[in-house]
Amino acid sequence: MFDRHKGGDRAVLVCLDFGEPDYRDGQEEFVQLVTSAGVTPLAVVEGKRSRPDPAYFAGTGKVEEIAEAVRAQEAELVIFNHQLSPAQERNLERAMQCRVIDRTTLILDIFAQRARTAEGKLQVELAQLSHIATRLVRGWTHLERQKGGIGLRGPGETQLETDRRLLGIRVKRLKAQLETVQRQRATQRRARERRNEFSVSIVGYTNAGKSTLFNTLTKARAYAADQLFATLDTTSRKLFLDHEHSVVISDTVGFIRALPHTLVAAFRATLEETIQADLLLHVVDVNHPLREMQVAEVNKVLSEIGAERIPQLMVWNKIDLKGLTPAVEPDEYGRIRAVRVSAAQGLGLDLLRGALVDSMSQPIEEQ
Repeated sequence: MFDRHKGGDRAVLVCLDFGEPDYRDGQEEFVQLVTSAGVTPLAVVEGKRSRPDPAYFAGTGKVEEIAEAVRAQEAELVIFNHQLSPAQERNLERAMQCRVIDRTTLILDIFAQRARTAEGKLQVELAQLSHIATRLVRGWTHLERQKGGIGLRGPGETQLETDRRLLGIRVKRLKAQLETVQRQRATQRRARERRNEFSVSIVGYTNAGKSTLFNTLTKARAYAADQLFATLDTTSRKLFLDHEHSVVISDTVGFIRALPHTLVAAFRATLEETIQADLLLHVVDVNHPLREMQVAEVNKVLSEIGAERIPQLMVWNKIDLKGLTPAVEPDEYGRIRAVRVSAAQGLGLDLLRGALVDSMSQPIEEQ
């Protein structure tokens, strides 16, 4: 096996166009993901196909083009902006003679780098092991051999069977630990409910400015950076809106298109904060050309985790970059539907606080 990607690699990137209308923007986002992982992109190989090749995902001619780019650039890694099957990954590694990873593995790697709390690390490891398990079952035929191992395996057990068994034991342990975390969170939520505290979760596409907004509102020091998935671990603070009103506000992990299902499942404990919130602050980078697509992707994930019926207040962020002024946008009933702010510049935050007070007394209509 080739060494696992640990960041700092030099990579050839592969983006194939299957006719998606937002292909070019998806490619730009992919390059951002790669650099966020600490990888140096050396070249981007593109191509058009009607459907993936069963054996190599790309056609044989394109595979040779990628292999030539690897040799010419002296790359250590090939990264596909697509999800590869275990067999495709294995076939490509043989053809390229270097490590090949897909979009899911890349995102998991970024999450592994970003996790700070014990809970976050547990969730990332569970997601990674769930992903690896598919490779063990269908892809790792090179492990199907007898191999001695003192104290590890019974008579006739292959290395693959041992790996499956040890991986299963670790997954079971991680799930038990995360269930403990979920029970602790449930206890904390019940305590908040007894105190009749209004809870708000900040959600949005990755790099929309959620942590910057959280920090500006609460004077907290949650990590914020101009990169994808800067925040993984949920942080909660009490936010005083005026002399009479306060809320518990939580900063959560950002979403992205084609977010791996293993991550959504593993981060269920963290996302419970979102599911149980009274209101979602949906932060959107108003300056981004694909903001409508990003809103749709966030709502898609919210639906997956059962949070689609929670009222939302849209926060159009980064208005300073678009030359807009702070304002509130009412719906047809006169209730505040959206607030225009700049979290980085501190613009429009009083309007946002006022909108939160209104939402506590007169809940926003469910989306």
